[in-house]
Amino acid sequence: MIRVLAYVIPLFLTGCFSQPPAPTVDRSSVSPRSSAPPAPSGPGYYTVKRGDTLYRIALENGQDYKDLAAWNNLVNPSAIKEGQVLRVAPPGTLESAGAVVAKPVTAGGVVEARSLDQPSVATVPTAVSDGVKREPRVGKEPYSEEAYARLNRVSEIPRPVENKADAKPEAKPEVKSEASPSAPSGPDDVSWMWPSAGKLASPYSDAGNKGLDFSGKAGDPVLAAGEGKVVYAGAGLRGYGELVIIKHNATFLSAYAHNRKILVKEGQQVSRGQKIAEMGNTDADSVKLHFEIRKQGKPVDPAQYLPKR
Repeated sequence: MIRVLAYVIPLFLTGCFSQPPAPTVDRSSVSPRSSAPPAPSGPGYYTVKRGDTLYRIALENGQDYKDLAAWNNLVNPSAIKEGQVLRVAPPGTLESAGAVVAKPVTAGGVVEARSLDQPSVATVPTAVSDGVKREPRVGKEPYSEEAYARLNRVSEIPRPVENKADAKPEAKPEVKSEASPSAPSGPDDVSWMWPSAGKLASPYSDAGNKGLDFSGKAGDPVLAAGEGKVVYAGAGLRGYGELVIIKHNATFLSAYAHNRKILVKEGQQVSRGQKIAEMGNTDADSVKLHFEIRKQGKPVDPAQYLPKR
């Protein structure tokens, strides 16, 4: 018996104090969370499509391509890839726009505290000076001959007569003369002029021609339609040939295409009427000047802004 106990007791103690091993988890199959922030999107950003160039993206968004390169840390303006997201608005513009913050609604009236057993005070019907009877706010006075007579006396109070001599004459709106189409009337407007003395060969069309085409001879002068800064001078935009783009302000650009020779440089300030190029037929089937006005990067009909000939 002693031998049996000597054998059983150690086995019992070993079962009480032994613990199962801790479970193990295989983390090799768990993919790590991506630390890359999502690409920005929405107004002020543009996703590069196949065939895009930084020059065309800048033109379509009314910006200088050099500014786009700086805002997106592009060392080489030609090194953009399909699917790349570019900022096309100045830094700070989107951030300063912010969201509309709703203000808490506050009560404008005063809440009167009154015990529940306090009776409401009956008020006598009142009448205003215009003779219109008004209902009491709380309760009604019981009908009686005395109350009816008192109400009639109040309603018969004569209305004060307005002194016409003290009445001020009605102010008439000031009539302003209509400004000339070429005269600036705001901080972002431009004093426009015709960029060529040539004959208008093709008008603006929403479905096709995004500007005006002027006919002429090779070498005819091309003039700046307004003062501004040359933000592009070259042949990097397919379909435009030798092209000059002038940025007049934060709203308007003007473009002059198919030139034979460009006479200005990027970054140069030009004045209204200054000769900036010579008419030609680069990337065109005939000698002509293709002229565009772009508002916020979108082409508009130049005839709406140019003065009448």
